[in-house]
Amino acid sequence: MNRGLAIIGEGGLADLVCREMSTQWLIARLSDFKEGIPEDVDFALVLHDSWHPSIHQEAEELFRNAGIPWLRGFVAFGEGVIGPLVRPELSGCTQCADTRHLLAGRDRKEMWMLEQRLKNGGNSRDAWSSSTGLLQMTHLIVKESKRVLQGNSSRLEERMLYLDMKTLRSTSHFFLPDPLCPFCSRLPEDTPARARISLQSSPKISQKSYRSRSLVELTSFLVKEYLDYKIGFLNGKMVDLMSPFADVSVNLPMFDHDEVTAGRTHSYAESELTAIMEGLERYCGMAPRGKRTMVNDSYHNLADHALHPAKVGLYAKEQYERPNFPFKPFHPDDPIDWVWGYSFERQSPILVPQQLAYYSSSCGQGFIYETSNGCALGGSLEEAIFYGIMEVVERDSFLLTWYAQLSLPRLDPYSAGDTELELMIQRLQTVAGFDVYLYNATMENGIPSVWALAKNKKPKGVNLICAAGAHPDPVRAAKSAVHELSGMTLTLDGKFEENREQYMQMYHDPSLVIGMEDHSMLYSLPEAEERLQFLLEENRPLRAFKEEFNRVPMHSDLTDDLKDVLQAFHQLNLDVIVVDQTTPELQRNELYCVKVLIPGMLPMTFGHHLTRVIELDRVLKVPALLGYVKHPLLLNQLNPHPHPFP
Repeated sequence: MNRGLAIIGEGGLADLVCREMSTQWLIARLSDFKEGIPEDVDFALVLHDSWHPSIHQEAEELFRNAGIPWLRGFVAFGEGVIGPLVRPELSGCTQCADTRHLLAGRDRKEMWMLEQRLKNGGNSRDAWSSSTGLLQMTHLIVKESKRVLQGNSSRLEERMLYLDMKTLRSTSHFFLPDPLCPFCSRLPEDTPARARISLQSSPKISQKSYRSRSLVELTSFLVKEYLDYKIGFLNGKMVDLMSPFADVSVNLPMFDHDEVTAGRTHSYAESELTAIMEGLERYCGMAPRGKRTMVNDSYHNLADHALHPAKVGLYAKEQYERPNFPFKPFHPDDPIDWVWGYSFERQSPILVPQQLAYYSSSCGQGFIYETSNGCALGGSLEEAIFYGIMEVVERDSFLLTWYAQLSLPRLDPYSAGDTELELMIQRLQTVAGFDVYLYNATMENGIPSVWALAKNKKPKGVNLICAAGAHPDPVRAAKSAVHELSGMTLTLDGKFEENREQYMQMYHDPSLVIGMEDHSMLYSLPEAEERLQFLLEENRPLRAFKEEFNRVPMHSDLTDDLKDVLQAFHQLNLDVIVVDQTTPELQRNELYCVKVLIPGMLPMTFGHHLTRVIELDRVLKVPALLGYVKHPLLLNQLNPHPHPFP
C-alpha cells in the first residue's frame, strides 16, 4: 500500500470515492487547501457535490507549482462533470475546459456572471446530487484514478465527461487548450527570428491539385478535434438544403457574438470540412493568439524596419473629418501595437501595425478597420501563403474593375473544356433560375482572375449577384466564383422581399450601406442593374478561355507555383508581406494560417464610408496600362457607388 493520493473536498462524492480508493491506497483527505499539500502526493482528486470555480483555480496554481497531476469531479446544473486530467507539464487544464464550455453554451454572458458570483462562495450541494448519480460518478472517477496511479494513460486527457444525473447517460467530449489561458499557456514571444520565412518544398497531393494535404488526411482530425456541440472550438453545424450546391455552415462561438463560416462544394462531407477550415482561419485572423506581441512604439521610431500604413491605403482626410467617424488619422508619432511579418521584397522581417495584421484589433478605434482580406489557411505554410495571395488578387481585381468600370472581356464557359464547370452553370440555371456570366478580370500581375455575375430569370427574388475568383488555373478561378454565387441564389430571396424598402433607401443614399451584407443586397434591386451596364452591355462577343489566358505551367510542388507568383509581383515592384497567424490549435495538426498584405493592391472594405483608395495609384494607372482607357484616371472619375462584393 503506497501513500500517493490526496482527495480534497467535502460532500457525498468525496466520501464515496475515498471509501472506494482506501482499500488500495493510503489517502490524504483534506477539506480544502488551507493546510497545504502533503508531501509524497503523486496524484490528487478535487471532488464536490456542486460547482466551486474558485477552488478549481486554486488547485490549478497549487498543483502546477508542485508538479502534481490531478482530476476534478463535481455536479452542476443537473450534470456530473469529471475532468479533465491535468498534467502540470502540459497545456490543457480545467480553466481551458471551462472557457470552451462557456463559449459553446448559449447563455455565455449569464454563465460568466454566475461563475464570478460562485467564486465568492456557492452552494454546498447541487439539487441533482442524488445518491445514485454520485455513486455512478464514483465508479467513473475511481476507474480513471486507478489508471493514472498505475502509470497508464488517461481517457480524460484533453477530454471532459458529462453525466446526466437523471438518466445516468454519460458523454465524452474533446476540448482544445486555450492559448490565452493564464494557467497553462506558454506562448512564445513575437520576434524577428520567428517571423522569418524560408520557403520549403510542399509537394502537391496530385498533378492536378493545388493542395499539399488530402481531404482524407484532414478528415481524420478536423471534425473530431474542432467540432463539438458541448465544449468544441466550433459548436454547431447547419446543412443548407436550399442552395444549388452542397452548403454547410459551422458556428465559431465568441464571447459576445457568433461567427458563422460556410463551405460550398459538391459534397456535404467536403463542405463540412471546408467550413471548419474557414472557421479556423477566421479565428486566427481576429487577434494574435499564437504569440505574445512585444512592440508598442511610434512609426517615427521604427521607420527603418516597419510598414507605413499609408502604403496599404488609409481613409481620405474628408472621411476622417466626418461626424462620428469611428477612426482617427494615423500619426507617425503616436505609439501603436506592432507584430512581426516577413517582407519578400526586403527578404527580411518587417514590423506591421497590428490593426492591419489582425482585423479585430482596432475594435472600432485606431486609424483603420481591416477585414479578413488576405487571410488563408493551408496544410503547409507555403500553401497558406499561396492562397492568401490569391485572395488579395481576387478582391483587388474585383474592386479595380468596379472603381474604374472596366468593360471586361466576357468569357464563354463552354470553351474551357471542363465538364464540371459546365454542369455547375447549368445547375444554377435549372435549379436556381439564374444565368451566369463570366468575365476576365486579370490585371497587370497576370494571375487569372474571374468576375462572375448571376442574373435572375425569375420575376421575384434577388436580381443580381456578383462574386470573384483568382487562381493560376483560370478554370479553378471560375469555379471558385461560381461556388460563391451559389450560396446566395436562393437563400436571400425572402430577406430581400421583406426588406426591399430598406435597400431602396440604400440605393438613393449610399451612406446607409454599412454592413457587409448591405453591399450585395443593394444590387438585389432591379433598379441597381444600371450600375453594372459596363459589364452587361449587349452584343459583347464571347471570348474563349484559351484566347484570354496563357497556358498554366505544371508543377509538382506547390512552392514552385508560389515562387512564380512572387516573381510576378517582384517584377511589378510590389512587395508581398506575410504575417504568420498560426495558433496552437492549428499547430497540433500542422495547419498554418497567414495574413498576406501586398502594399498598393486595393483592400476589400465593407461599409461605403470606409472605402480606401487614397494613395493607391494602381486604381488610376492600371486601366490605361491594360488598354481599357487612353489616359490614367483621376480620383473624381472613379465609380462613386458602393461595390457589390458579397
